[in-house]
Amino acid sequence: MQLKLYNTLTRKKEVFRPIKKGHVGMYSCGPTVYWFQHIGNLRTYISNDVLKRVLEFNNYKVKHITNVTDVGHLTSDADTGEDKMERAAKKEKKNASEIAQFYFQTFLSDFKKLNLIEPTIWSWATKHIQEQIKLIQELEKKGYTYQTKDGIYFDSSKLKDYGKLARLDLTKIKAGKRIDIGEKKNKTDFALWKISDKSGQRQQEWKSPWGRGFPGWHLECSAMASKYLGKQFDLHTGGQEHIPIHHTNEIAQSETAFGKKPWVKYWVHFGWLLSKGEKVSKSKGGLYTISELEKKGFNPLAFRYLCLTTHYKKPLNFSLENLEKASEAYNRLKNIISKIKNDKKTNKKYLKEFQEAINEDLEMSKALQALWGLIRNEKSEGKINAIKEMDKVLGLDLLKKEKVSVPKEIKQLADQREKSRKEKKWKEADELRDKIYKLGYILEDKNKGFIIKKR
Repeated sequence: MQLKLYNTLTRKKEVFRPIKKGHVGMYSCGPTVYWFQHIGNLRTYISNDVLKRVLEFNNYKVKHITNVTDVGHLTSDADTGEDKMERAAKKEKKNASEIAQFYFQTFLSDFKKLNLIEPTIWSWATKHIQEQIKLIQELEKKGYTYQTKDGIYFDSSKLKDYGKLARLDLTKIKAGKRIDIGEKKNKTDFALWKISDKSGQRQQEWKSPWGRGFPGWHLECSAMASKYLGKQFDLHTGGQEHIPIHHTNEIAQSETAFGKKPWVKYWVHFGWLLSKGEKVSKSKGGLYTISELEKKGFNPLAFRYLCLTTHYKKPLNFSLENLEKASEAYNRLKNIISKIKNDKKTNKKYLKEFQEAINEDLEMSKALQALWGLIRNEKSEGKINAIKEMDKVLGLDLLKKEKVSVPKEIKQLADQREKSRKEKKWKEADELRDKIYKLGYILEDKNKGFIIKKR
């Protein structure tokens, strides 16, 4: 059963064939650690995680590198504006390293709550400055760079196939609306090294052959990916917003420096999380973090379940109502599974349906259908072992028995409701049940008393 993935580079669904049989080199664009990661960011990491789990389910040994951007990501993708790390440090009156560590640790906490498998290596940009300088020197030696007052730039006009990933029409870009590009030769040229402004010292700057400064945002990924995965590797992932600029520029500098085409065989890009039809982003505000969803009574794995219901390339409309429905489905799923007895057999029929779905470009909604079909079929045997295999990809803790710590307030409300029921004050009992539900808990009435469960 062959694994197929949609390759952004070729715009085709292709059979996945790694460079080295049985092994996969995978690089994923990671967080810029200047602020909390919101659920829009986290949908991408869930998609990454599912892809890696599918590869491992197909018996590939995956070496996975994820970068941590702690320098060089400017407020504009056009190499202008303030460094996001420097700006956050000034705002919070801390140094950039403290900012990076704090927000990375909060990100890591969310990572674990969502059952995301950590990469083989978290690769920090500031720990690979020399590798980035060497990469610029290689490009300089080959004649693809030029210097301006504010930095070293890559000359995109020297590449005939620049923009192939995004299918950019360079003639339209050149003839398009006039914008101020400063000393850049072309609109599509990009910074490899930014020289520090002499009017004020940055917190993060390093010596280089071109003066004190810091690396461009695109450079770190090429330098770190090549260090850990080689000059050519199998798979690069990221959000679809990276296609026209960030990933396009990674390809340009990497294929020029390393002389390998394609630099990466398969490019997989993930769709956006939308709210009211618009992309969820920090700049638009109104974002939720995992902690905020938890405060509203949601299990983080309910958000993971919601993400699995839509194909990774498609936009996913988020609302608390949609999350509520996903949460109810997830809890119902767990509840049904908790009552299934293990007969030590494995249901191969539904497991085959499941693998066919995940191997068809990660059709996770169909994979969930296979799971639901298995547990609803009363005649099916081998359910528990099949569920155990499926959960290696789904990552939903389907067989994990959770110990729920019920707050004192919830217990008191539940006892009060039980009293109202005994006194046949049904309206009051219903109101208390709804209040408990809004606080994140469910009451299940039994012949004798009740059970409190996390929503």
